[in-house]
Amino acid sequence: MPFKFPERKPVNFSDELSVSYSSTEITGDGLDDAAKPYDVEIVAEADISTTSITNMQTLMHIFKGNIGTGILSLPMAVKNAGLWTGLAGILCVSGIAVHCMHMLIGCNEILCKRTGNDVLDYAGVMEMSFKTGPIPLQRFSRFVRPFVDALLIFTQLGACCVYIVFIAKNVQMVVGYFVSVDLDVTVYEVCVMVVLVPFACIRNLRLLAPFSAFANVLTVAGLIIIIQYIVQGLPDTSKRPAFSSFGSLPLFFGTAIFTVEGIGLVLPLKNSMRRPQDFAGWFGVLNLGMCATVCLYATIGFYGYLKFGDQIQSTITLSLPDDKLYVSVRLIFAIAILITYNIQFYVPITISWPRISRLIKQERLRTYGEYVFRITVVFITFGFAAAIPHIDLLISLIGAVACSFLALILPALIEIITLVTEDAPVSKVIVVKDVLIFLFGIFGTVIGTYTSLTAIIDTF
Repeated sequence: MPFKFPERKPVNFSDELSVSYSSTEITGDGLDDAAKPYDVEIVAEADISTTSITNMQTLMHIFKGNIGTGILSLPMAVKNAGLWTGLAGILCVSGIAVHCMHMLIGCNEILCKRTGNDVLDYAGVMEMSFKTGPIPLQRFSRFVRPFVDALLIFTQLGACCVYIVFIAKNVQMVVGYFVSVDLDVTVYEVCVMVVLVPFACIRNLRLLAPFSAFANVLTVAGLIIIIQYIVQGLPDTSKRPAFSSFGSLPLFFGTAIFTVEGIGLVLPLKNSMRRPQDFAGWFGVLNLGMCATVCLYATIGFYGYLKFGDQIQSTITLSLPDDKLYVSVRLIFAIAILITYNIQFYVPITISWPRISRLIKQERLRTYGEYVFRITVVFITFGFAAAIPHIDLLISLIGAVACSFLALILPALIEIITLVTEDAPVSKVIVVKDVLIFLFGIFGTVIGTYTSLTAIIDTF
């Protein structure tokens, strides 16, 4: 007898925009081509019965949804691994992450049939895998959705911290180019926070759509300028170490997994397609989009480190020459990420505020309370950014702690739990594969978190 459970209702904001707690992309009525995510991580899902997107639009969403601040730190990640080790690592981690996306899609199809749901998001797949899984695990089903939500909150708030540091450091260099002034980066972070507060008070994503479209254009222009520079005048590859050290390898893992973690994007996109059957498969939209994205990862990471060597900084924009063209690139990315802060900011607000608002009885106080809560969250991200003004270490910590769970550990766990309750016996190959991915993710989380925290402590 198949189980059937009610779908979780999304949280509704103004203008009938439904926001669910998945990750990495903005889609929706009027937002399909306008939203620009940076690494991780929100999905505003429209009613798929009335909104559908073409294969090409889906391909563009995959590409846009996986290109962000993380890619700009990949040269530093390659430095931590070594030139050829870093290149192989980017391809390996990306390949495993894409495979985990396919695992999630397959389990989603099984669980939708099993539970009678038409649509499940990431947290829903996790919840239903436990709820319909082996009896000893079913009692834990009520805990897994809050756990996934907590990971998303941590990832998003961490990304917002990275944004503040990124914007502040790039603006600091832009100002230093035009004016002879030596202000601490914290001063610029305060200025960034002041600008972000009114952005954070915008409750309707539709108001940000034109700005997000502008951010898309800026991002593409910035990447083109960076690539044309780093592929010119390159030294011989023998000038760079093929392998760095085992001690810094966990920092590479954290940055790499932060960059490639886009698994929350796949289910909303597949569910929104006119031809969802074209999404998966060897030559499906997902593989085509991720192949192009991974090629860009490898290009930026490999050639960025080959070009700058040990002089590479936490983000490649800080390593570019001090002339007007490349100063403009820093400003381009600073503006683009400033615009999209609120998009990333939506996840922690969407998940946490409905729970808090239930404690406030008066409607008027609830409205004011939301603004106070939003501003408080901005202050929190500023506090962490000011305390840890190191982009590479922040990214590595977030990647090791949260992104490895979302991209590797949970998909492996979901597949095993889902398949063991099917009528057909589970292949030993699948079990071994999932266990290896699970252990790889756990190992990367533990070692990566320890190494990142140790490196952060050493900076004080």
